Amino acid sequence: MKNKSCAGMVDISDKTMSQRRAVARGTISFQAKAFNILMKEGSPKGDVFETARIAGIMAAKSTSSMIPLCHPLMLQKVCVSLDKNVSKKSIGVTAEVLCFGKTGVEMEALAAVSAACLTIYDMTKWMGQDMIISNIHLVHKSGGKSGEFNR
Repeated sequence: MKNKSCAGMVDISDKTMSQRRAVARGTISFQAKAFNILMKEGSPKGDVFETARIAGIMAAKSTSSMIPLCHPLMLQKVCVSLDKNVSKKSIGVTAEVLCFGKTGVEMEALAAVSAACLTIYDMTKWMGQDMIISNIHLVHKSGGKSGEFNR
């Protein structure tokens, strides 16, 4: 019997296991000079893009430690990709997360994108702090009772 007066994590014990998938995206934009330096010289801190990918993967795996009341999940796949847009002087970040479980992976995908963007910011702030992280949003989610969502 569920206790309705208990505040805390949502009780998912009665939910059905299913494949859960979420895709999120976001962007970090630069001034032209900083973007050109990044593309040609990188960062003295190391490989910006590989470090951002790893940070995104680690964030997805650690989401329940960062977001209160978020369930810990056994993730089967986390993929973080970075797309350089030369004309817009920006880096697009996309994260895909999959698991077989009782609750969705939207927060994990959004955390992955956020951490990847923040890592790029951290590794390039030596060129100036006028970067803009924007448009972090859920693109797709599937699995579970609520069905599919596509933006």
